[in-house]
Amino acid sequence: MRQFLLLIIIISVGLTFLARLFYLQIYKENTQSLYEDNAIRKVFDYPKRGFVYDRTGKLLVSNQPSYDVMVIPREVKPFDTLEFCTLLKMDKERLLKTIEKARHYSPRLPSVLVPHMSKEDYAVLQEKMRKFEGFYIQKRSLRHYETSIGANVLGDIGEVNHAIIEKEPYYKPGDLIGKQGVEASYEKTLRGVKGIKFIQKDRFNRDIAPYKEGLLDTIPEQGKDITITIDARLQEYGELLMQNKHGGIIAIEPSSGEILAMISAPTYNPNLLVGRERSKNFTKLYNDTIAKPLFDRSLKAQYPPGSPFKVMNALIGLQENVITENEQIGCRMGYYLGSRRLTGCHSHPTPLNMVGGIAQSCNAYFANVYRRIIDKYKDPSEGMDVWSNHVKSFGLGDYLGYDLRIGNKGRIPDGAFYDKWYGKNRWVSTYNISNAIGQGEVEATPIQLANMVAAIANRGYFYTPHIIKSIEGETIDDNYTTAKHTTIDKQNFDPIIQGMFDVYTKGTAASLQVKDIEICGKTGTAENFMKIDGVKTQLTDHSIFVAFAPKDNPKIALAVFVENGYWGGRFAGRIAGLMIEKYLKDKITRTDMEEWILRHSLEDEYAKPYSGKPFGINRATMPKLVDEAEYRRLKTHLQSITKTSG
Repeated sequence: MRQFLLLIIIISVGLTFLARLFYLQIYKENTQSLYEDNAIRKVFDYPKRGFVYDRTGKLLVSNQPSYDVMVIPREVKPFDTLEFCTLLKMDKERLLKTIEKARHYSPRLPSVLVPHMSKEDYAVLQEKMRKFEGFYIQKRSLRHYETSIGANVLGDIGEVNHAIIEKEPYYKPGDLIGKQGVEASYEKTLRGVKGIKFIQKDRFNRDIAPYKEGLLDTIPEQGKDITITIDARLQEYGELLMQNKHGGIIAIEPSSGEILAMISAPTYNPNLLVGRERSKNFTKLYNDTIAKPLFDRSLKAQYPPGSPFKVMNALIGLQENVITENEQIGCRMGYYLGSRRLTGCHSHPTPLNMVGGIAQSCNAYFANVYRRIIDKYKDPSEGMDVWSNHVKSFGLGDYLGYDLRIGNKGRIPDGAFYDKWYGKNRWVSTYNISNAIGQGEVEATPIQLANMVAAIANRGYFYTPHIIKSIEGETIDDNYTTAKHTTIDKQNFDPIIQGMFDVYTKGTAASLQVKDIEICGKTGTAENFMKIDGVKTQLTDHSIFVAFAPKDNPKIALAVFVENGYWGGRFAGRIAGLMIEKYLKDKITRTDMEEWILRHSLEDEYAKPYSGKPFGINRATMPKLVDEAEYRRLKTHLQSITKTSG
């Protein structure tokens, strides 16, 4: 036995060495050790980011070359700081501070010293980089937005922060990532996969040759191109109409859920957030607390939906069998509880059936319907739950599940909501009667209201709104191609659609008709309050309009919100009609409405809380006219859109 012991020991030691050698040379060097080995320089090869096209094939986003100056702190040798600062166009204090920040992050890993150098600066610097050890130039591509529109849709890319790197190790300091819009939503699709080259260095820290003859190098995988659902011409036209106004517009194709336009106003040119000026421009946009151009009102702004919400109560009333389409209800300039008027109403014919109630937007009619729905059940809390579930089946009161990274869920109250407010069994339907007319505790975002209208246009179902139309070599998520059904039976939509059609033919939008297009719509006016110096103050009402067209086989559904726009037909109704005609005809016959919208500004309304101007709510007041120079600018822009479309 003793004669085999030495042999066993020798074999065991040999196997141990072989295993260790295998681990070091095969396993470990293919993983983290190559990144930690100071004798091997790592050079990332960044792929080109995928292009973005609109639904018609128009190129919206491409790439442009960019160059970053990188630093590996532990490899930096004494250098002429004055010459280097001159070449980099930065002061010495900032240079040293940036190098120290990089050293703090990691002395042996590369960090960005100067991002996004131009081709001209790169050409000058490249000639002299050999003089500055520890620094090198990393080539990459920046975004080039081939358009000045759709900043909230397209988004932007910017450098990753420490939190992102901790969460996703793929990214390294200086890497770029989609921050907003499509760039963020489809980051992994658009970015591709970066490649890497391992370069062997000698003991003097000089590059010798590719490590293992490039065997472990990887080539970059280019990002995939995507086509989004936006119609660039409609988007540009909508943004023009919303000049000098605040608000949001969402237009959807009912048959698919594809978002045709997604407008947030005020907006900005997406090219402002590209390159070395990105940080300065972002700060400027961020600090604009009045216009809030970075706040996407089309997805995030929550407003009382106003009178467009009345159609929801009509649908629920029919579904719950508490009213028929032919029953008539009288109106005494408002809804009364005994001798007390709970909500007012404007002058119109009375009594009205359901179609007439929608066409004339009668508050008393829908207050009666709402009360019957809630009071049908044994206690108001149960009635509220039933009502709430119907409303939520249209996508209101929750995130819709669209493929954009931001949004708000709105608010559709239920029984528990009011039990918490008033106490169990301590409230009745008249406590929240304002819900009947889209005021009270109800809130919705523009995209939610547009989706609600799309569901009505489809007579009871909708597709989750989405921005992606196609991805190169892939299919889109089934979530966007599967119909979602509401709780309302199909036959109950007929009188509601007729009522919305009558809004245009003989109701509150009769003056906004567009020749040869059968439009179904609903005007809305929502009260607007703001806390000023701690006091709840009423400002000018919001203008709201929802619509779809044509009446049969609808091609477009949309919601328009114009903040402080007086009432539904004044601003939002005109804009809705123009957007519909532009999309369906690609030309405008209602040039009178177009002229009116371009000539009128609401900037004076938005300045009131900050300027000390009187607030007074006067529906007869005319909004401010834009000055002649601004009007000429808008007309020139309009002519360029018309020429491009033609």
